[in-house]
Amino acid sequence: MTLGGPAGGRGLIGRSLERQDARDKVTGRARYTVDLRMPGMVEGKVLRSPYPHARILGIDTKEAAQLPGVLGVITGADLGDIDPYFGQAVKDQPLLAIDRVRFAGEPVAAVAAVDALTAEEAARRIVVDYEPLPVVRDVAEALAPGAPQLHVDRPRSTLFPDVQDIKPDVTRNICHHFVYRRGDPDAAFRQADVVFDDTFTLPSVHHFPLEPLGAIAHYRGRELTVWTGTQYPFAMRQSLAEMFGLPQSRVRIVVPYVGGAFGSRELIPAAPIAAALSRRAGAPVRVLFSSEDTARTVVRNGGRVRIQSAVRKDGTIIGRRAEIHLDTGAYTDQGSRVSKKAGYRIIGPYRIPHVEVNSYAVFTNTVSAGSYRGFGTPEVCWAYESQLDIIAAKLGLDPFALRMKNLLKRDEEYAPGDRPLDSDMDQALDILAKEVGWREARASGEGVGLACAIKDGGGTRTSSTAIVRLHQDGSATVLASSAEIGQGVQSVLGQIAAAELGIDPSRVTVTAPDTGVTPFDQRTNASRATSLLGHAVQEAAQRVADQVRAIAAEALEASPDECRLEGGGVSAGGRRLGFGEVIQRFFRDAGGELIGYGYQRPAIGLTALGATASFWEIGLGAAVVSVDRETGAISVHRYVSLSDPGRAINPAGVEGQDLGGAMQGLGPALFEGMVYDEGQLVNGSMIDYRLPLFSDLPESFDAVIVEGGGGPGPHGAKGVAEGSIIPVAPAIANALFAATGARVKDLPLTPERVWRALRSGAGRDA
Repeated sequence: MTLGGPAGGRGLIGRSLERQDARDKVTGRARYTVDLRMPGMVEGKVLRSPYPHARILGIDTKEAAQLPGVLGVITGADLGDIDPYFGQAVKDQPLLAIDRVRFAGEPVAAVAAVDALTAEEAARRIVVDYEPLPVVRDVAEALAPGAPQLHVDRPRSTLFPDVQDIKPDVTRNICHHFVYRRGDPDAAFRQADVVFDDTFTLPSVHHFPLEPLGAIAHYRGRELTVWTGTQYPFAMRQSLAEMFGLPQSRVRIVVPYVGGAFGSRELIPAAPIAAALSRRAGAPVRVLFSSEDTARTVVRNGGRVRIQSAVRKDGTIIGRRAEIHLDTGAYTDQGSRVSKKAGYRIIGPYRIPHVEVNSYAVFTNTVSAGSYRGFGTPEVCWAYESQLDIIAAKLGLDPFALRMKNLLKRDEEYAPGDRPLDSDMDQALDILAKEVGWREARASGEGVGLACAIKDGGGTRTSSTAIVRLHQDGSATVLASSAEIGQGVQSVLGQIAAAELGIDPSRVTVTAPDTGVTPFDQRTNASRATSLLGHAVQEAAQRVADQVRAIAAEALEASPDECRLEGGGVSAGGRRLGFGEVIQRFFRDAGGELIGYGYQRPAIGLTALGATASFWEIGLGAAVVSVDRETGAISVHRYVSLSDPGRAINPAGVEGQDLGGAMQGLGPALFEGMVYDEGQLVNGSMIDYRLPLFSDLPESFDAVIVEGGGGPGPHGAKGVAEGSIIPVAPAIANALFAATGARVKDLPLTPERVWRALRSGAGRDA
């Protein structure tokens, strides 16, 4: 259901059009990294550490190298002529372990061979002598006095400008400590009528994209080409160029179809391994990880969140303190950034004048934590939205009314100096409450819960460039470098360009990212593509349209402002020229095309995160549940998700993304969690790891799209899709409390946890 939003863009904006990639994907024509074949390509396999923490005393590769069909074997000791470390914030992760392994499954050696079976056999013949070291299993052990020090301080990455303020304390296993303070929190807590102090936990979870990670690399002469489904083609280009000492102009990243990402496909460790093997073997090398290998490559942070709120009797929240500890695993990856985002976002969409936050990312001997939809916000929203219902129950207030009392209004500042709020959160919550029947009588044992979330969207200090080419036959090509990871971005960018040029979207082709061809785009994340890259595409298309008007104006005996673009041509005063005629006039009957470019540059304001938000992405959720008191199993009967895309360029796409995010949120809420035993991941396969199924969907599962405008993108567009995953867990937990009186503060909400909460005396009939 979509609410609001006028028609625009000559009737194309706001229409649910067929996706550019739809037919390829449903017919099986789409080719992913695993489907690609290069002339002379060989296979690479990786030997991984069986230990979560150990010193490498020696590696014997002789038997592996002598196996017929083996073209090359490499270890960390063979990487001395390159910079073997990479990382998005800190260059602390070697492409193959050097001296020490820090998690079970870390790559230790790699083999290139004529086929996969030979490469696997060669990898089995590699003998590694390990000295096991004490294992740091979790945050508590990492921070304990006398804990093993897992890292030395390493250089900062040059990939992004917002990582230079990282404050590690490697002697205490702290990857980054983010501090945020405003107002006078001490005074607020002294003046409070009631102080609430709660601690919430959540485990690490895995993205489990259907296509595991992989890459093909061809190192030839002093040039490197990599084919891989990355979200960060230009960051990967820079990282590989620095690693191998190449100019960026000699490193090319080509992105084929991508089988899902959710934050798991950024630098992709398979790529530098494949590149190093290709350099050794003298042939293109493909390295494909299994699903279990992918689970042992990147996860979402687990951790604990202690949240204290200073509240007046009428429910006004006047202060908040928080201490956040996130398990970032063995390497920094995105841990420092996630801790910053989590610390900044724990305020929630509420008017809280006095705040003090300490957020830590902590090293452990587990899989490294990177990006995941919401980027630190699901972790803290779980805490602040659960606590809001605790506050409401204690003060005898309605949870809906408590939220309405404290919600920020449109144009209010989230934080001093940051972008004012660009959504009507109070109106959105009112719509959601009516949609889910908040005040309706419920059956015995049934409860309804609400949750609201907000995140700064668009990423920190990101930029984009786009090029639009209008061809002589009236068709157009958009060159842009946002990876199509399932969100439909290529179709939306084509729709934006078509609206400006007045042509049918089916005549617009949007290219896949290829750093040798398509222009720079910082990255595909943070729900930024439609709004920020879309702005660049719109600007590029407008420049082409302006050229068409200027060329046609003389022939049509009109001013450029009188010239209208529609139906593949330009008209004024009852006369018309097709685009082909316009281009022929400009090039004097020779062939040619008109080209426009557009830029999106980051905001210049400074905040605790380094730059102001590009827009605010909101996510609201409401759940209706019942609980089997004998087993503790939760049944979600209804779930309603609400988002504000500013302007829905393609409403069906927005709804699909919103519901997809909400469905993904059911997993971490109810059953997902990575399980370790002495540092060993025991549920890394898709058989052992429980993912949401269609059978887990509520009987009623709805998306409400409220078009509030106000975004920086075309026609007021903002990003969506991350917002819908964020409120799912607290909405269900609040519904559980409403139904039974059982408050569970640890995710996931498994039947055993709920059963124990009910048996502890906390349960009652709501």
